Amino acid sequence: MPVKFDDIPKVANELLKDDYHTTGYQLKTKQKTSYGGSVLSTQVDLFGDKCATPAKLTWKWPNPFGYKQAFIDKLEVDKSGKFKLEASSSEVHPGLKLELKSDLQGQDQIVAGFTYTGLKDAQVKFETKAVNPKDFTAEAMYTKDKATFGLKLNSKVLEGHAPDFGIRFASGPFFCSLLAKNTFKAYSANAHYKVNDDIKCAASYNHGGKENGQYTVGLAYKGIGKVKFDQAQTVSVSVKHSLSKGFSFLGGASHSLQKGETKLGLQLSIE
Repeated sequence: MPVKFDDIPKVANELLKDDYHTTGYQLKTKQKTSYGGSVLSTQVDLFGDKCATPAKLTWKWPNPFGYKQAFIDKLEVDKSGKFKLEASSSEVHPGLKLELKSDLQGQDQIVAGFTYTGLKDAQVKFETKAVNPKDFTAEAMYTKDKATFGLKLNSKVLEGHAPDFGIRFASGPFFCSLLAKNTFKAYSANAHYKVNDDIKCAASYNHGGKENGQYTVGLAYKGIGKVKFDQAQTVSVSVKHSLSKGFSFLGGASHSLQKGETKLGLQLSIE
């Protein structure tokens, strides 16, 4: 099944970016309620000195009020009081998912769109501002054997800009991807290799654009520990430990060889 365009390098990014909590202290909880299968997620930033209520609440509500044609994917309020609403429906036509996003502040930020997966090995996604249809984004993905191809464009194509292009390839323990953005002025390459059941490694490199020369290399062990090093000469380490089902710790640290600074972070998750 094709992935979203932004998920083309996901296999490598999961090792290089996910589960690195190297600054601050957080408590995360997730609770499934008996009210229509709704799920409430809470994230609290502990020991903050600039926020009186450093929490983010996220509510997932399938079939609100028993209405089976709708789905509230996310209703979120963060510590600054900003809202985020994401709703969808997959009951209109086979393979078609209608989507709606809003910050609940005004009509200008309402985004409507759809995702269509009715074509074999393909996926088409389109989003636009409800009050300004010219402000849009669109992407198309297609999978053939072990390769996935994709393109993504926005309203800049009306001014002659080229779409972004991407490709990912996976075969056995090896994965790689390449993204071309900013009218072929910026490139991002990612690679991931599964050495064995215990050890995985990954690397990324950017050429051109604002992130020119940036790179990251990393290694993961049994899904428990991770370490990575980047072009800023920062070493980051992360350890994840499950005490029991639904109760886990995620701890990390980073050290800048250039600045000589060390940061620590800890996250407790309860589900």
